[in-house]
Amino acid sequence: MDNSAIQGSDSMTASSRFKSRWHSDMLAGFLVFLIALPLCLGVAVASGFPAMAGIISAIIGGLLVSRINGSHLSITGPAAGLIVVIFTSVQTLGQGDMLAGYRYTLAAIVVSGLLQIVLGRYQTGRLAAFFPASVVHGMLAAIGIIIMIKQLPVMLGIQVASSPNMLMGILGLLHAQAYFVPKIGLVALLALCILIGWPKLQHPMLKRIPAPLLVIISGMGLGHLFDLRHFSPDALFNLPNTINIDGPFLVSIPDSLMASFYFPDFAQVASLAFWESVISITLIGSLETLLCSAAVDKLDPEKRYSDLNKDLQAIGIGNTLAGMVGGLPMIVEIIRSSANIEYGARSGWSNFFHGGFLLLFVLLFPRIIDNIPLASLAALLVYTGYRLASPQAFAKTLDLGREQLAIFVITIVSILASNLLAGVMLGIVAKLLIHLLRGVPLKNIISISYRLQRTQNDTVLIKVSGSAIFSNFIALKSQLATLKHGKTVIFDLSDVYLIDHTVMEFIADYRDDYIERGGRCEIKGLGQHEAYADHELAARINKA
Repeated sequence: MDNSAIQGSDSMTASSRFKSRWHSDMLAGFLVFLIALPLCLGVAVASGFPAMAGIISAIIGGLLVSRINGSHLSITGPAAGLIVVIFTSVQTLGQGDMLAGYRYTLAAIVVSGLLQIVLGRYQTGRLAAFFPASVVHGMLAAIGIIIMIKQLPVMLGIQVASSPNMLMGILGLLHAQAYFVPKIGLVALLALCILIGWPKLQHPMLKRIPAPLLVIISGMGLGHLFDLRHFSPDALFNLPNTINIDGPFLVSIPDSLMASFYFPDFAQVASLAFWESVISITLIGSLETLLCSAAVDKLDPEKRYSDLNKDLQAIGIGNTLAGMVGGLPMIVEIIRSSANIEYGARSGWSNFFHGGFLLLFVLLFPRIIDNIPLASLAALLVYTGYRLASPQAFAKTLDLGREQLAIFVITIVSILASNLLAGVMLGIVAKLLIHLLRGVPLKNIISISYRLQRTQNDTVLIKVSGSAIFSNFIALKSQLATLKHGKTVIFDLSDVYLIDHTVMEFIADYRDDYIERGGRCEIKGLGQHEAYADHELAARINKA
């Protein structure tokens, strides 16, 4: 068969697949659009960007990135995980001038997007494995705490002067909570009640209505009742210099979509602060994208794999374009992606439709956005931040071992006291020091010893020796990615001196996934190892 015939067959297959799935994908895309609209606005405003910047990013993520990425059911767009990085960049680069900081940050997003294209091109997606699980979770928890610190004043209708670091910001917030605008606080309180209570309803039809949509509708109703557009709260207190209660209290957008476009300013490209922003956006955005893409694969009913490197390239292309026209950076967003699957999406077209619905909405109904209270969006983000840094997150980490909790807390405190990059690096250093104190040889920090044997009866024996830890496991992980399904894979860990939680988690996930795809997989040789906690995925050391 010639190439044209093959291409024709592939085209027919893709066409018939689209025809059989488009209605499911369109419905899922519409429902995800209802979730995405308020979140995009909230993330943009919290990041120090114009509100439309979040929608621009999601439109590009839906209409463009969905057609060139390597995943099947993921939703791309702006996410809360990058709020801290972007807001810090705007403040640092602008030095008090928010518009200038915005345009300088757009330039950093463009450069970051180009770096992501290069990283994806050179197959660096596997490097996400280098970050230990406790550090990643600590980073996300710290982001959640910072989001809450930044957005709680908006929920209360007040503005608090910025602090030198987040630890000081917490003290300032405790002092500022006595000064709040009751009407604004009521809008936020209703939003939180909906976000907490609505998912607990058991009615199947009501549960399909996204809680964020109800938050926006109820907020607009109260905003109209309280006339927040013309609302000017009386100064009931002698306010300290660090607190302000002036508006605005509603979202503000330009009269047209074209007026929402801003272009980057590369004047800061030679400064150290600019490159700190570039590295932070690239690191956090790429890491979240890779982790979320892998998580979405586990939820896919058809058990399809994402091409993580292709995903990273596509996100890079999307970010480059978004930065050129005034949009936020985008990632694969886990909450919207999970909802996409729950709503019955079958392919990447649901992401496309979600972007299309966002575009139609801002073209046809832009003035609706002007009536959304900022307090409603802030409540959405505070709820998101709480989920990232909830007490359950601390409890789950403690279940994995006290050393995991220590690394988790060190990462959080370091980020709050300094910045994201420094905090993540300190978390990794703490993890490595713990391994060295437990007797891991220095050479094993970056080098793993393993032997892969193939037998004639389709059995692959992987015998690991020395230590298997987050920083040396990348080579073996890459080797495992080449194994075909349907065989028998046996991990022999009897000669391993120490195996950490990150590797235990990966091997357990690999085993479960391999079995689910029709193969057999066993983990042997852990009988003589002593676990550091009762959890089955806790780190273990060989006592033999």
